[in-house]
Amino acid sequence: MAPRFPTPKPPRRSLHHPPHPSPPVLPFHQHLPTYAPTPLHSLPSLAASLNVGHVLVKDESLRFGLPSFKDLGASWAVYRAVVERLGLFDLLDPPFPQLSTLGETARNRGLNLKIVTCTAGNWGRAVARMGRYMGIETVVYVPGDVHFTTRELIREEGAEVVVAQGAGYDGTVEEAKGRLEKEGEGGLLVMDIAWEGYEDVPKWVVEGYQTMLDEVDGQVLVATGGRPATHAVVPVGCGSIAQAVTQHFKSATRERGGTPVAMVMGVEPETAACLKLSLETGSMSLVTIGESIMCGMNCGILSTTAWPTLQAGVDAAVVVSEEEAHQAVLELQELNVKVGPCGAATWAGLKRVCAEQQERLGLNKGSVVVLHCTEGSREYDAPQAPQVVL
Repeated sequence: MAPRFPTPKPPRRSLHHPPHPSPPVLPFHQHLPTYAPTPLHSLPSLAASLNVGHVLVKDESLRFGLPSFKDLGASWAVYRAVVERLGLFDLLDPPFPQLSTLGETARNRGLNLKIVTCTAGNWGRAVARMGRYMGIETVVYVPGDVHFTTRELIREEGAEVVVAQGAGYDGTVEEAKGRLEKEGEGGLLVMDIAWEGYEDVPKWVVEGYQTMLDEVDGQVLVATGGRPATHAVVPVGCGSIAQAVTQHFKSATRERGGTPVAMVMGVEPETAACLKLSLETGSMSLVTIGESIMCGMNCGILSTTAWPTLQAGVDAAVVVSEEEAHQAVLELQELNVKVGPCGAATWAGLKRVCAEQQERLGLNKGSVVVLHCTEGSREYDAPQAPQVVL
């Protein structure tokens, strides 16, 4: 089996970012229907099994009534994209309007807005939900291997679902970009992956995830009696949530501000270990993907805006198998944490790290580990156990 961790890297750059006004993301999310902080579960039995101080699971399984964290980034990015397309820049600060007024404004101007995106699952449903709130049509492209129940959930949000003919997630992105050209002036591409010339919207997505991280900071202190996180484990995928987590725990402003920097571990499926390869080669690298139950993480290349932050700040890139992710789902379900394979992958990744690099990453009885479990329970085809040939 190929090594699961990248070779040692040269010293990393500082993650200091120039001062800039923080966007009012938390007030915006509080303005949305059904906002509530998601829970942080303390799982002492898992901590004891790995000989670490705390294992804490940030459970995003019911964020805004959807089964994933994606609505945090999607809601803010869709809102910003529509507001800026309409030139209503004063609406980027509180008080925020009723979302339906944005669609009405566009129609009154004769602008037939249509949001276009692509997804491996949860992202598309979150974007479609915002389109429904705003009264704006949404078209969601999905790869052919996305489970049919996921497609139906997206359709239930009122979106048009198109099964892409291209190969995998990356081919689906290209088809969504082609649809945008056909929509003309009214087309609005909202994606959480960046490429050259398409960078603003993915940055807004990352901004949206800050609400989750602000919640985490306070919840960890309550759970541990005042001790902050020492380690953060996060799924990678195209890199947006990993970028947000890395920036949060590694920024120079946090070093000066009193919250100690945490070690960051990114988790990927064997079918799409693009971060691991990129860290090994020192440049953003494309991998050929295969099918995975961790479909929301099954991306062959990182977002161009995420890569510099991940290169500078990720301490370990760990790769997990289909079987490991499935087993992690079952183990968390036994503790009444109902997550899907992408969410459970962080627990699988932590077990892998502790088995292979526990000492290097400083995981011990003093460690406070936060697992970012990013999706709720969902249907998937469980991997078959390997057959033993006698």
